[in-house]
Amino acid sequence: MTINKHILLGVSGGIAAYKSAELVRLLRKQGNEVRVVMTRSAIEFISPLTFQALSGNPVHSELLDADAENAMGHISLARWADLLIIAPATANLIAKLSHGLADDLLSTLYLAATCPVYIAPAMNQAMWNKAVTQENIEKLQRHGVTVIGPEQGDQACGETGFGRMSEPVDICKHLTQVLELQGPCATQSLQGLKVLISAGPTREPLDPVRYITNRSSGKMGYALANAALKAGAEVTLVSGPVTLAAPANIELVKVETAAQMYEAVMSRASDHSIYIGAAAVADYSPAKMQPKKIKKQAEQTTIILQKTKDILAEVAKLDKCPFTVGFAAETHELEAYARDKLTRKKLDMIAANWVGLGLGGFDSEQNALHVFWENGEKTLAMMDKTQLAEQLISLIAERFNGVL
Repeated sequence: MTINKHILLGVSGGIAAYKSAELVRLLRKQGNEVRVVMTRSAIEFISPLTFQALSGNPVHSELLDADAENAMGHISLARWADLLIIAPATANLIAKLSHGLADDLLSTLYLAATCPVYIAPAMNQAMWNKAVTQENIEKLQRHGVTVIGPEQGDQACGETGFGRMSEPVDICKHLTQVLELQGPCATQSLQGLKVLISAGPTREPLDPVRYITNRSSGKMGYALANAALKAGAEVTLVSGPVTLAAPANIELVKVETAAQMYEAVMSRASDHSIYIGAAAVADYSPAKMQPKKIKKQAEQTTIILQKTKDILAEVAKLDKCPFTVGFAAETHELEAYARDKLTRKKLDMIAANWVGLGLGGFDSEQNALHVFWENGEKTLAMMDKTQLAEQLISLIAERFNGVL
């Protein structure tokens, strides 16, 4: 199958650079256009001419290239790419990327890129196991970078352990699956299915003019509604207060409070095949709404809150429950909390994302997700929420249809 995507391959300076030549060949064989960026140290291991011959394009290595239009080659390359893969990614390069350093063309491209980013680490096993390297890897993952490998085995230094770059055929297979998911949802993977989606925040009133809410914009939920519609589903969207225009050809149910969202979802869930709980529902609501505006009088005041009903858990407990997908927005210990929520609420899937610290999520046009299900997981890199929604819908459809 011809994919015809623009793939930018970054090659940093390690002995595994020779494998990257085979990766270029395999990606080209899949119908993709490949351009290669090399660090100066990578050129010590393999000739740029090799990559030029295999890719059919000039190799880029200099940040300040007077021959590039407006001398802004890194920007044009970053905008050209549908996907950036760095293979091999050395410990040094990983450290630079995780700290936002941009002192050469490849590290600058990483910062300028808005497409999904993948790295295939390659280094000595002791370097890989070093705590600081693992911290750098975790930081990149929080920023939406997907890590492929490394593998365990014999290394060029004569030692054995984790640190070998994944084989080109395995990297190519992984990227091909991603690029297929990036394609339009015109595959009609949800054709004939009814999909219920909740989106946006809730507002819990304190008095006639004040309420408790959160920073959810509803963008992810609305993007999911559009993606499900494109995949052939009949979509019902239960939405809290947002400023977004509803997608055409869906049933829109507007609510305000957590209690209203609970009623709207529970009254419809059994009639749908899939429920995606993307809404940021308030965990607590004021026990009593004051009939008049609360005046500023005492230095301190107390508001008694009561727990709201757990929509996700209640949907999953229905006798005729849909395939239930939850969301988990976390500021720390993302995987632990997401897996606990998946198990405790008996969900079919959960999509977890970091919030805060400039990591996407609320208010952002971009996001990254780590999706978990029983005996499986998949990372969806930082990207535009429209594109991310299409990938998540494709993943949900595969899981629903028993492919994964």
